[in-house]
Amino acid sequence: MSADASGGRTASGGATQAHDGRRRPLLVIDTATSAIVVATARPDGELDGLRTWAAGHRHGETLLPSLGGFLGEQNVRRSRLAAVIVGTGPGGFTGLRVGLATAKGIARALGIPIVGVATGRALLVAAEADGAGPAAALTLLLPAGPWDRVAVRIGEHPRLLRGTADPDIEHDRLVAVDLEGRAPADALARGESARSGLAAALARLGAARLAAEPAGDDLARLVPEYVTLPRGVDRPPSGDVTLSVG
Repeated sequence: MSADASGGRTASGGATQAHDGRRRPLLVIDTATSAIVVATARPDGELDGLRTWAAGHRHGETLLPSLGGFLGEQNVRRSRLAAVIVGTGPGGFTGLRVGLATAKGIARALGIPIVGVATGRALLVAAEADGAGPAAALTLLLPAGPWDRVAVRIGEHPRLLRGTADPDIEHDRLVAVDLEGRAPADALARGESARSGLAAALARLGAARLAAEPAGDDLARLVPEYVTLPRGVDRPPSGDVTLSVG
């Protein structure tokens, strides 16, 4: 594992020696949490390269240069990418906007498929793989601004939790990400474990989508799910907001 210029960490799987410039990997991008994820995977969804780094407020500044450096290390030309898998949230406005715009731009420029995978679902799948229990029985907690949180369950629409309101679920089934001081310690530990498996879960879920739907998603209809909004935009009383990045 090595650090890149932006402080990111690069980790490669066991197939690194096969990166001879002829393969056509899947590209994975996720910017929904405080850690940006870029990865490459085989057509079956098995990861063969990974880089993560703390985003801060520099998504737009760091994503493309770090992505370019990562692909260079992987000996992958952009023209050889087979498809793009992108996390769609829930997440903050700035991060998701940059991630989706970048993923769409790559897919459009290269004329390759793109599929969106809910980051929340992938985190729950990763938590299950790490032994937290069945993904369908877990609840993911993510920040929605400095005070509120959002609860995510598979098969349900994400639910906004105002202030310190707790979800109606046992603590041993909570998975919390980016909520230091705002969630139980065991839930935070499960969240960190889930985040370490996020890229692999996104790759598996995205590869399955591509196998079933080779054309992928419609670029115009692929939009993120925001939990925080840009400055000057208020959330309506219902708490439900979905904005498009175009």
